[in-house]
Amino acid sequence: MEYFLLLLISFLSNLFSAFSGGGAGIIQLPAILLLFEISFPVALATHKVSTVLLGLGATLKFFEKSKPSHRLLSEGIMIGLPAVIIGAYLISFINENLARQFLGLLILLVFFLSFTKSHNQDRTKPNPLIVYPLLFIIGLLNGYLSAGTGLLYTLMLTKLYGYTYKEAIGYTLLVVGLFYNLVGAIVLYLISSIDISILPILLLGSFAGGYVGAMVAIKKSNVLIKSAYQLVTLIVAYKLLF
Repeated sequence: MEYFLLLLISFLSNLFSAFSGGGAGIIQLPAILLLFEISFPVALATHKVSTVLLGLGATLKFFEKSKPSHRLLSEGIMIGLPAVIIGAYLISFINENLARQFLGLLILLVFFLSFTKSHNQDRTKPNPLIVYPLLFIIGLLNGYLSAGTGLLYTLMLTKLYGYTYKEAIGYTLLVVGLFYNLVGAIVLYLISSIDISILPILLLGSFAGGYVGAMVAIKKSNVLIKSAYQLVTLIVAYKLLF
């Protein structure tokens, strides 16, 4: 029964994550901890590995008929990936509660900023002095806490790059969901361990949920996707703060 519940929760949480740009970890990670007697580092590492399949499933659908921007990918990978590795290693040294409070306040700020207009409606190249530190911070937080960092990346793309929420979520699932989570999962596996007994269920739920969620997002309006994104930011901020 626990395995079936986990599969259902994994599918639904990743479906909504692919549709709204984040939030799977807020549902899936607590479900792992509640249903199975697993330590937090092992649960986080196992969750992190499964979210790679969320990124893969969603990316396959989002970019089925178009190619992603090489410039955007190279910036996200070159700046963010080293930060992900550093963040994953910081788990043993930084107080988790303080980090969660900080990220919660950051996500709450993201919620309010999501109502503002884009600063780059012409889609000119944004200032690297602003973008690169942001990418590094997002990577650092992704490696350490995982939850909520996709929401930060989505906001950056909409406000600084001028992308619509639908476009931004596609890139978020590719850069953060696939690349950042893959590297973070590898590092967490090296310093912790993964629960193999539940991993296949999480992988199946994550891939299927990611693919179906992306399929739904493509068919829906940008206004609806933005509303879903704002709802998730508020829920994630609340969960992190309280």
